[in-house]
Amino acid sequence: MNYDIAEPALAEAGARRIAWAGRRMQVLATIRERFEKEKPLDGTVVAACLHVTAETANLMLALRDGGAEPILCASNPLSTQDDVAAALVAEGISVFAIRGIDNDGYYKHINAALDHAPAITMDDGADLATLLHTERRDLEVIGSTEETTTGVIRLRAMAADGTLRVPVVAVNDSATKHLFDNRYGTGQSVMDGLLRASNILIAGQNVVVIGYGDCGRGVADRADGLGAHVIVVEVDPVRALSAAMDGYRVLTAADAARAGDVFVTVTGNKHVLRQEHFDVMKDGVLLANAGHFDVEIDLPSLRSAAVERRQVRDNLEEFEMSDGRRILLAAEGRLVNLGAAEGHPADVMDMSFSNQALAAEHLKKNEGKLEIAIHTLPPEIDDEVASIKLQSLGGGLETLTQSQRDYLSGWQEGT
Repeated sequence: MNYDIAEPALAEAGARRIAWAGRRMQVLATIRERFEKEKPLDGTVVAACLHVTAETANLMLALRDGGAEPILCASNPLSTQDDVAAALVAEGISVFAIRGIDNDGYYKHINAALDHAPAITMDDGADLATLLHTERRDLEVIGSTEETTTGVIRLRAMAADGTLRVPVVAVNDSATKHLFDNRYGTGQSVMDGLLRASNILIAGQNVVVIGYGDCGRGVADRADGLGAHVIVVEVDPVRALSAAMDGYRVLTAADAARAGDVFVTVTGNKHVLRQEHFDVMKDGVLLANAGHFDVEIDLPSLRSAAVERRQVRDNLEEFEMSDGRRILLAAEGRLVNLGAAEGHPADVMDMSFSNQALAAEHLKKNEGKLEIAIHTLPPEIDDEVASIKLQSLGGGLETLTQSQRDYLSGWQEGT
């Protein structure tokens, strides 16, 4: 085993954090129990480029108990919990992750994970997959999994231009991932990150949410619940109309830039906030990004326009413009929910990482049988994950009577 982490002495604190998260991850615990008995991943090296959090640690332990050799590196320089990394190393798992590492170190860690010649890769943003298709084409893998909307967009682009060379399971497209993690997880954790970074009162603020996919919708819902006046910016007419019918103002970015007090980018695209917007923003606005990469806010333009920069709180930087206006940036423009807080609650990551574990099993079971394409997990896996989660929440699932099944499968019976 080899590794590169910040401080091995943090292992005990990390173990406590992992155990606490595990108590809220009943679905993954059920899968882990089966994995321990069946060993479906026996002898399989799995390289995972994910946020190094307590929830991710529970996934790594489940893979290990399923017979795999998991290797973990960070998918974002600010998302690593150093105590969790130490605890996993103490468990015998190779980890390459240090919070706050620079760009060169970040890619050095990704390459270190790939140096273990994985049979399966797991991604949060498609950085492992991208290297497999560029600098590390010497490696042959059974397949990959992808956790995020941003990563799936990149992988679909690979498939569209004919460069995809491995089958990929788009875990993000599972209903028990994007309908829950993206909406409820992102919504709550983004508000958590904003509040930890700034401690501002959300009620009464004009909160601009740029992007109204599942993640943006979750952010808008939670901001609305805290008393904000929500403004949505969208390029998709159907999503824009949906936001309007959900009760939010829908404006162009140019108009929203003048009105907003707090801005959250959730698009998966680059420079959705740029110089033309910075020029008309109010004094004291707060900018935050909830997309995977730190490109949604045009940071080079913001930095070059500032006459002075100062750190005003942990994870909060102030940029003073030439006219005296101040623009605040949370978590360096990186994922605010992980850069300034702890990411999604374990309760919702339970489903996402259960899908990741089952996706790895699916790839192993179907080795050599899947075409090179973007795949989704079979719907029965979604149903299994949802049923276990509902049961853990104290819910009960209704069953159809034989008469009802006959009615739904027939056509003769009408009015």
